[in-house]
Amino acid sequence: MKLFITGLLVLIAGYFIYGKIVTRILQPDDRKTPAETDADGVDFVILPHWKNMLIQLLNIAGIGPVIGVISGILFGDIVFVIIPVGCVLMGAVHDYVAGMMSMRHKGANLTELVKLTAGKYLYRIFSVFLVLALLLVVAVFINVPARLTAGLIGGEHAFFWSVVAIFIYYICATLFPVDKIIGRVYPIFGAVLLIGTGALFIMLMKSAVFEPSLLNEGAEFQSKMFTAAKNQPILPMLFVTIACGILSGFHATQAPIVARTIKSEKQGFGVFFSMMILEGLIAMIWAAGALAIYNKFPELIATNPNGVLVRITGHFLHSNISMIVIISVIILAITSGDTAMRSLRLSLAEMFHINQQPIVKRLAVVFPLIMLTAGLLYWSNLDAGSFQKLWTYFAWSNQVIAAFALLAGSIYLFSIKRPAFITVLPGWFITFVVSTYILWISPEHGGPVGLGLDLTDAYLFAAFIATITFAWAKIRGNEVNLNS
Repeated sequence: MKLFITGLLVLIAGYFIYGKIVTRILQPDDRKTPAETDADGVDFVILPHWKNMLIQLLNIAGIGPVIGVISGILFGDIVFVIIPVGCVLMGAVHDYVAGMMSMRHKGANLTELVKLTAGKYLYRIFSVFLVLALLLVVAVFINVPARLTAGLIGGEHAFFWSVVAIFIYYICATLFPVDKIIGRVYPIFGAVLLIGTGALFIMLMKSAVFEPSLLNEGAEFQSKMFTAAKNQPILPMLFVTIACGILSGFHATQAPIVARTIKSEKQGFGVFFSMMILEGLIAMIWAAGALAIYNKFPELIATNPNGVLVRITGHFLHSNISMIVIISVIILAITSGDTAMRSLRLSLAEMFHINQQPIVKRLAVVFPLIMLTAGLLYWSNLDAGSFQKLWTYFAWSNQVIAAFALLAGSIYLFSIKRPAFITVLPGWFITFVVSTYILWISPEHGGPVGLGLDLTDAYLFAAFIATITFAWAKIRGNEVNLNS
């Protein structure tokens, strides 16, 4: 209980104190934004500040801060400290810097920002990687909400028709102007999300007042929790498991969508930094719910997180509110999947210089994405093992994207002669994490194919890779001129 309260205080302090430090470094000003200078009625459209905040929240708050933390809390209640510290020092900074860079470079997507900062060779490698990673995101964010929806409505073909309905919505949200679908339905979705999460928080606190041990590690929980001896070391596994609740490269692919609809740079803090803090709060609430339910029913530790989610809501909430909460989680996934597909369209159009005003050209970009996603969906549902592989590569690739985004942000800050520690420190750390993961992971270590090194050796090599990478960022930043 004490760690949970401490974590909430860290989030609040981080918002007011560290948020102010980061804003002073980025220095938002009164220059015209891409929404004004490049207005096209499709992707570059000025939207109200409150709408941009909700759109950003729903873009970034996928299933990581819910499904991810239901698994992540199995590393222990130390997660209640790691989530808020990581959210403030890593996730919120990552999102804010990515959004501001995009606004200052004509609403550029992450691939273009990598090209501007890191150069054309890394850009080519990263572009291919990003397209593949976003395809994984779209497939996962169709799969998970379809499974949850099918569980609600029941029936033999419920999953198939749920997939079809969600996929059709994604295609429409990808093709239509940002203010026609996303700008209209997200405020409604946002209200459902906040009501559902708020209800869970209230009932959790009410239960914890009478039973404080719910939010501490119980004896049986400790016997079953993740440890290094069980091939689940906190470094790197926790940061790959939780992802979105702490730091997510996916957010840097979403930031340009909203960067193209913001009227003033001074709104950037509210849209990018504060919405990541709010996502951290959502992650904390669901982590608390998961720990409480695992303490009450330890047998659930070995079960699927989707089922645990349903058990959390069913136990702590009235049936009607429980339904709203489950729907809010479905919404989280759907509202990240649709913009992931939109980001894919925008990134590919930017790479191949395809004008996106005519709908025919938008269709030309989207059609191959539909076919590729359909293939991934088919493969991922052949058996449980296929979906687990999809999820594993989705989570790892997500953090690789974050490493690239923070590398680009560091080069940018070095270039414009501003303090770069805000991106270098989290960038070094997540590069260390993803390098450790690929160096250490292997089937013998309970994961997919990797190099399978001893964990200590993996740490040493990963630290070297991260150090060299960000030393190069300093050199590169001194060579390029990115003032704009």
